[in-house]
Amino acid sequence: MSLVKRNNMFFPSLMDDFLNPDWFGGVDNLKTSVPAVNIKDNTDGFEIELAVPGGKKEDFKVEVENDVLAISSEAKSENQETKENYTRKEFSYTSFKRAFTLPETVDGSKIDAKYEDGILKVTLPKKEEALPEPKRMISIG
Repeated sequence: MSLVKRNNMFFPSLMDDFLNPDWFGGVDNLKTSVPAVNIKDNTDGFEIELAVPGGKKEDFKVEVENDVLAISSEAKSENQETKENYTRKEFSYTSFKRAFTLPETVDGSKIDAKYEDGILKVTLPKKEEALPEPKRMISIG
C-alpha cells in the first residue's frame, strides 16, 4: 500500500477540453444564463426589471396568458471572415424564457414594457380595487 496519491493530470484536462463546447478553438459561444430579475412592489403596481445588456427591443417577447406573464428572448449573430485561402464563420444563439404568475391584484390589460440602457422594464399596474384607499379625515361628533 502506498501513501502517495497519483494524479493523472493529462486525462482530466483532455476530457475537459474534449467536452468543452468550443473544442475546435476560438471563442466559447455557449451562453446558457438567465438574466437577473428585480421585482418591485409599489403602491400603484409592480415593476419587473431584467438585466439584458446588448439586446434590441425587437429581440424580446412579452406575453400574458392565463394570468402568467412570460418574457422570452432569442438572439442570433453571425460573423464570416474570408482571407486568402481560408474562411472562418462563427455564429451564436442565445435565448431565455422567464415566467411569472400574476397576482389577482394586477390589471393584465394595462401591462406595459420598455427596453432602454440594457434593462427591460415591465410595468404591472394594480386594479383600482386593489389600490390603497386615500387617507380621509373623520369628524368627531
